[in-house]
Amino acid sequence: MRRDSSTVRDWSRQFHRFTARIAPFAAIASAILLLWHAARDPVPTVAAAPAPLIYPGARSPAPQPAGIPAAVQQAGLGSTIDVVVGRNDTLDSIFRRFALDKSDLAEIRGLPGIRQSLDLLKPGESIELRHSAGEVNELTRKLSPTETLKVVRRAGGYTAQLVSDPIQTRIRTARAVITSSLFQAAQAARVSDAIALRLAHIFAWDVDFMLDLRRGDRFTIVYQQLFENGKYLRDGKILAAKFVNAGHVYEAVRFVGPDGVDGYYTPSGQPMHKAFLRAPLAFTRVSSAFNLHRMNPILHVIRPHLGTDYAAPLGTPVDAAGDGRVQFVGREEGYGNTVILAHAGDITTLYAHLERFARKLHRGEAVRQGQVIGYVGMSGLATGPHLHYEYRIGDVHENPQTVRLPGAPPLRGSSLVAFRMQTATWLADLQSPLVGASARTATAANIAPRTVLPASRIAPN
Repeated sequence: MRRDSSTVRDWSRQFHRFTARIAPFAAIASAILLLWHAARDPVPTVAAAPAPLIYPGARSPAPQPAGIPAAVQQAGLGSTIDVVVGRNDTLDSIFRRFALDKSDLAEIRGLPGIRQSLDLLKPGESIELRHSAGEVNELTRKLSPTETLKVVRRAGGYTAQLVSDPIQTRIRTARAVITSSLFQAAQAARVSDAIALRLAHIFAWDVDFMLDLRRGDRFTIVYQQLFENGKYLRDGKILAAKFVNAGHVYEAVRFVGPDGVDGYYTPSGQPMHKAFLRAPLAFTRVSSAFNLHRMNPILHVIRPHLGTDYAAPLGTPVDAAGDGRVQFVGREEGYGNTVILAHAGDITTLYAHLERFARKLHRGEAVRQGQVIGYVGMSGLATGPHLHYEYRIGDVHENPQTVRLPGAPPLRGSSLVAFRMQTATWLADLQSPLVGASARTATAANIAPRTVLPASRIAPN
């Protein structure tokens, strides 16, 4: 009995060892058999789609033809397609996307004089397409705020026309009192930042908007607002403006001369535009003023400071203060990277401690007022990033902050007569009472509320 059970155990052990040895071969054989069957079985040409969800009371959706994108199917259901142009979109790709007749596109693009208006699409703009079963009946594209292109299918083919969209110009008068900053006062008067910037530019030759603003300064602006079908589009030109700074009244009015060039003038016809900018860059503060007896912070000796230092971040663009020619561009001991411009009237301006010069700036080059000539740095003897700016008449240094800046010739003769006729109404708007709005004003009562703020927020009177 014991011998029989021992025999069974021996056979069992041998059987387990045998199956362990052949198991890997069996697995390989099974895998080969599965691959063989997969290669023989045909692949279905149409994948089975899941059944649509049907809610109680809902109508079963109509079957859609296979192979047509969903966007095209949807387009075919309606007669109007509003297309928002995407990046790299063309009319050809739009027609393909919505399964519209390509021969219609070829015929439309063949119309004389409109191909460029159709081919140059801008991302974000919209195009309206009316169609019947893929045949285009009408294409509408807005070319500008004042013009719309309409292409219409007629009995004899397509016709195209430019439709004028009338723009209404309303004249608005806004007033504000400055309690903190120009932009806060403009916002309180519901004046856009763009108009506030234009206001600052008009008076930039007389008012330093970084240093000269005082609590209680005030301004009045007469400017255009543009509307289309009663919908506001944007602000237009400033027609007239008044700025009262520390008790000094400055007025400017826009005038378009016989040559079509516009500019701003005082009520007497003197140009607001001066031959030189008061400051040739956007600065944070005057770090050192014109001073004939200044202690030099590096050399620690009394030495005249014959210019004005404007502190500004590294890389701030520096503009030419006036029209002129490059007299010197290079490195000067103490000044570091320096540009000297020569101007009419034996005037020169100097720009020192630059980080680098404008690209390709060279001696003898003509420059225009406002053209970038370099970038703020701290080259030479400088304790921090700033622009050292000098204004010289002949060999005499003048204080850039106080020197009287030359201007353009005033209006005379027939130009002055035309100026007075053209600007009389706008100047009258500047003098109208603070309370109430004229019939030409688009909004009622444009008075900015006064808000008392800490004196530290603004320069004292």
